[in-house]
Amino acid sequence: MPKQAKRVVVLDLVGLTPAHLENSQLTPNLNRIAAKGSVSRIKPVFPAVTGAMQATLTTGVEPNRHGIVGNGRFDRKQREVLMWEQTIAPLEGERMWETLKRLDPDSKSAVLFMQHIKYDSADFIVTPSPMHLEQGMEEWYFSNPRGLYEQIAEKQGPFKLHSFWGPLAGAASSEWISKAALHIIEHHHPTLTFVYLPNLDYQAQRFGPGSEQQRDAIMEIDQIVGQFVDSLEQMGELEDTGVVILSEYALHPVESPVYLNRILREHGWLQVIELNGKEYLDTFHSQAFAVVDHQVAHIYINNPMIVNEVKEALKKISGVDQVLDDSGKKEWSLDHSNAGELIAIAHRDAWFAYYWWNDPDVAPPYATTIDIHRKPGYDPVELFMDFKTRSIPLTPERIRGSHGVLPVTEEDLVTLIAIGPSHEVVNQSDIWHAKDIPAMIFNMLGYHS
Repeated sequence: MPKQAKRVVVLDLVGLTPAHLENSQLTPNLNRIAAKGSVSRIKPVFPAVTGAMQATLTTGVEPNRHGIVGNGRFDRKQREVLMWEQTIAPLEGERMWETLKRLDPDSKSAVLFMQHIKYDSADFIVTPSPMHLEQGMEEWYFSNPRGLYEQIAEKQGPFKLHSFWGPLAGAASSEWISKAALHIIEHHHPTLTFVYLPNLDYQAQRFGPGSEQQRDAIMEIDQIVGQFVDSLEQMGELEDTGVVILSEYALHPVESPVYLNRILREHGWLQVIELNGKEYLDTFHSQAFAVVDHQVAHIYINNPMIVNEVKEALKKISGVDQVLDDSGKKEWSLDHSNAGELIAIAHRDAWFAYYWWNDPDVAPPYATTIDIHRKPGYDPVELFMDFKTRSIPLTPERIRGSHGVLPVTEEDLVTLIAIGPSHEVVNQSDIWHAKDIPAMIFNMLGYHS
């Protein structure tokens, strides 16, 4: 009988695909690690975006049950678009560390830099939670127990938020997070540790998943993970620890943005508020508007009489591949009240920009700033900046990579590697569904459903 793991560490290398492992020059460390264990693949949920995937990977249920339908949603009661919510509040269902605590009250869990983790019940948490002021922002990090972030920062220096998102985002964020995870493992020995390492996302969106810049990013994350596993071994932790390396989604090369809100406005369905020469989205008087999220868009429709008319209009837009109604949402486990009345899916070489204006002079002030919470849609152009004007350029056509489409091809599958005790569990399936990953991890720990 295989030895059971006393602890499991999960490294979430967002954007890592089987194709990256096939090139051993790009990923020598990952290949070295994989050779000691088991390798499989994961089929992402739809939409294949951070919020939905992380919620599924940590609850074992799909978006129609955990309620995280993407990286943002429209709160119909507040009449407000909520993007990149940080707290646990919108997530429904039990997360892995809660289940583990029921199974073993003495267990401890650690979670670093994942979505919807602020105020969660994990024993050790570190995640960005900046204080937004009237002018500017103060960097701050929520941690549990209180002072945990400060302890880590005293040892390895403070985390730099600009390395996590924006024009300066890069490998420094993943390097800091991996070292922070090692600190927690060394001093607190959690039974379960989830670690989000983001830097493969940045260059793939900026320059494309096949770009030289992305090749460099792959080699950087390969080195970071190699050093992480080597450090575990040097600490004497690896013998009893299962290490699971997985990913959330694959990035696709894209050529053009699609402006759904502009078209909804042309039909008279989207309304704006004009204030001091700027245009803001009017979510109350609009009959229909889109909350865009990479290659997926939730279309919220305040007038149920026009749903079919909106659907037909969306289907005619160049760059739109499919439009899901109630039956389509149910088929893809996205039939939740947080979802839009319709879901638009882009062609694989296109993505959705949130703009509703045609004249850049009337764009709202936040359009040219890094402001992930006030923009009613995801804006990858924040990865660029005009450093002379210190503003984000209104040029979505610069984006060369995106993700989120229906996971229906081999190219949509992402990597799963496991080493250490019970790594053979991974070999039970050639392709794992994302919702089955928690059960797989519990199996490694000796809990069988």
